[in-house]
Amino acid sequence: MKPNSVKLEICAVSPLSARAAFEGGANRIELCTALETGGLTPSHAAIEMCTQELDIPVFVLIRPRPGDFCYNETEMQLMIRDISICRELGVRGIVSGSLHPDGGIHLSQLQALLKASEGMEFTFHRAFDRCSNPFLAADQLADHGVQRILSSGQQPSALNGAPLLAELIEKMQGQITIMPGGGVTPKNVAEIHRICGATEYHFSAKKVQKSSFSFRNDMSGGDDYSESDTDLIREMVSVLQSLH
Repeated sequence: MKPNSVKLEICAVSPLSARAAFEGGANRIELCTALETGGLTPSHAAIEMCTQELDIPVFVLIRPRPGDFCYNETEMQLMIRDISICRELGVRGIVSGSLHPDGGIHLSQLQALLKASEGMEFTFHRAFDRCSNPFLAADQLADHGVQRILSSGQQPSALNGAPLLAELIEKMQGQITIMPGGGVTPKNVAEIHRICGATEYHFSAKKVQKSSFSFRNDMSGGDDYSESDTDLIREMVSVLQSLH
C-alpha cells in the first residue's frame, strides 16, 4: 500500500492464509483459528511459522474458548501464558479482551493482559461489541493504553454498525484507533468508509476451499474449509488505495 493510505488487517486462520495476506499486500495479520466460533488462539507452531517466514507484523488472538468474554482465574492464567509464548516467538501485537457479566470492561483483568503484553501493541477485540456502554468502554480502553478497538459497531456487520463507529471515531479524536471489522468486503468498504472514515479495516477474505477427499460414505460432509484468498485481498487493497 502507498504511504499514509488506509491500512488493512487480514484475519488469517492459518499460515497459508497469512501467506495470502502477505502476498496480497495487507499491512498486518491477526492470526487465529476456529473463526466459525468467533476465533480462538492459534497453535504455537502456527505462530512460529508466521513470525519466522513472513515479513509482515503478526498479531495473535488470545481467546481460550468460544462463548462469552467473562473469564475465570484459570482461563486468565492460560491467556497470560499464551501471551508470554507470543513474546518469545516475536509476535508484534496481541488481540484480546475481558468483560464483566454486566457488559462492562473487566479492568483488573485488562490490566493483567496489558502487563503481560508490554512492548507489544494491544487490540481489544469484538468483545467490545458486547459492552453495555461503548462510549465509556472506549474511554476506559484509551485511558489504559490500548492502541486499537476491533468492532462492528455493535451490529451484525460493520456496515450496519457504521453510524456508531463514526460516533466513536469522532468522540475519541485519535486517542485510540477504531477498526471496523465484521462483514467488511471490497464491495461495501467504500460505503463504510464514507460513513465513518476509519483509518484501518479488518477483513478475513475467506474463500471456500473444496476438499480433495474423493472417497465418500455416510460420514462424508463438511469436508470443505475456508482460507484467505490472495485475489480478494488484492481487490480490497486496491479499493482502500482509492479512498480519500
